[in-house]
Amino acid sequence: MFLLEDKTYLWLLIGIPVIVFLFAIVVFWQKRTQRKFADKELLNKLSPNRSTSKSMLKIVLLCLAIGSFVIALANPQFGTKMETVKREGVDVVFAVDVSKSMLAEDIAPNRLEKSKQLVTQIINNLASDRVGIIAYAGSAFPQLPITTDYAAAKMFLQNMNTDMVSSQGTAISEAIELATTYFNDEDQTNRLLVLLSDGEDHEGEIEEIAKQAGQEGIRIVTIGVGTPKGGPIPIRRNGIIQSYKKDDTGETVITRLDENTLQEIAAVANGSYISGRVTNEVVAEVTETLQNMDKKEFESQQISEYKSQFQWFLGLGLLFLLLDILLLERQTAWLKRLNLFNEK
Repeated sequence: MFLLEDKTYLWLLIGIPVIVFLFAIVVFWQKRTQRKFADKELLNKLSPNRSTSKSMLKIVLLCLAIGSFVIALANPQFGTKMETVKREGVDVVFAVDVSKSMLAEDIAPNRLEKSKQLVTQIINNLASDRVGIIAYAGSAFPQLPITTDYAAAKMFLQNMNTDMVSSQGTAISEAIELATTYFNDEDQTNRLLVLLSDGEDHEGEIEEIAKQAGQEGIRIVTIGVGTPKGGPIPIRRNGIIQSYKKDDTGETVITRLDENTLQEIAAVANGSYISGRVTNEVVAEVTETLQNMDKKEFESQQISEYKSQFQWFLGLGLLFLLLDILLLERQTAWLKRLNLFNEK
């Protein structure tokens, strides 16, 4: 099997016909000028060893050298053998709170953007695990099914915002229930739900649902995003804060991180609670949790191992270039006997 690592370099081969065209123009100009200077017999007497074939041979060698160098840049690779590659890892589902309270800026830049940063950094540290994403506020809905495409996961993540769900609230229980549908194997023990929220305004029997998920082998890690002191919820227009959310009495609403709820969820689901303030600490703890979990074989596939062979074309190009440099343009006895171009 054969392939080129970077085919864009092949566009440089256009330079070869350009060189040949320019060479033909120069030869035509030389002959025309020489005819004006003297007739053919006199030119042969003045330069008896002049060889057109040598010039043509040199240009052929130069083109071959350029072609070899271009192929070397494209890095040709040849397949040597087929190998079976197994992929093992953990199924990780991220449930991200997108309720309006996540717009509070008590943690920079705001709770929702901080949540996105945390998930992105965790994904960047994954090796062969599969990921899925859920968004929830007053209700929960799937954002991305289980996949190994980390680039797609991060793209969907960045598009999440507080306008995705019309109903407000924090339906953590519904997010947990939805997460259980992401795992298609009831017997697997490598299932992790990472739940990011401020824990406020939660609805439903969270502890009972989290406990049931834990009994089904789903470990839940909760990440608290925000501060116990809390902060107001800004109302923006065109990126500019116009006011802050107010309650029915006209007082500014202060939203606070509810760590107790998140800790209770983690405790009943064999997981742990992590403060989301320091990104590196969050990533380290989640990574450690993943490393301590059982790994499942997701897929195995046969791939061909390719080895680069650019060095042969590089050496060939240097050889052609060296011959071009050493080859003189005057006639030599051996080339005169060959008479490649029917010279008299």
